[in-house]
Parts: sequence; C-alpha cells; structure tokens
Amino acid sequence: MTHPQMFDDDDPVLARVRALALALPDAAMKVSHGRPAFFTTKVFAYYGGSVKVDGSYVQHEQSVMVLTDPDDHQALLEDPRVFVPAYLGPSGWLGVDLDLEHSDWDEVAELLDASYRRTAGARRVARLDAG
Repeated sequence: MTHPQMFDDDDPVLARVRALALALPDAAMKVSHGRPAFFTTKVFAYYGGSVKVDGSYVQHEQSVMVLTDPDDHQALLEDPRVFVPAYLGPSGWLGVDLDLEHSDWDEVAELLDASYRRTAGARRVARLDAG
C-alpha cells in the first residue's frame, strides 16, 4: 500500500531537523509511511507523527519522533510538547512538537543524538564520538 506524502518539502522546520539528522555519521533520509525517516541501518527519527484520540488520529505535523533513552523517558513526558505517538509509542518512542522560532534546537540535536546511539551500531557511535 502506497502512503500519501504527509509533509511539505519546503517546510523550514523539516529543513532544520534534516540538517541536524543528516550531520550524524552515515545518516540518510527516506520516506516511510508518507513521512521523512532518518536512518543508518535502522530508523532513528521520523519527522511528523500522530496520536490516536477518541478513535481518530490527531496529527503532529511539525514534530520529531525519536527512540528515547529509557532513563530520560519519564522526564520527557512531563514536557507539554512531548507526546506518545501512535504505533511506535509502546516501543519507547516519543514525539516532540517543534516550532522554528521557539524550539530549543540544541535539545532537538541531543534527542536525535540519543536516538541515533540506540539504533546506529557500535562502529557508527564510535565514529560519532571520535568527532
């Protein structure tokens, strides 16, 4: 089943996320289920997500979904910008709503880094640490 594209190629928030994600060793982008997905051998981030509320999906179009460190998971959930995404949430993924002007882009970079470290494999993480 082909999924419709669920993002705008010219979205400036996506451009910022793309630049941060693709700066990580061997990172690439593909479209998966209609959304940008950033990966090495495994996906470490998606741009955009949704939450199921009362049987309907509520879209979070300008957000990043990451696989969080279990130690940080609960603290992140206390932030009102953070949501548990449909489908991936039970596996430890969280979404963070973004805004070009008000988002803490250092924090977004840290979340991408943490998710990358959980999925990229030891050699890539060593390359990341080597700078």
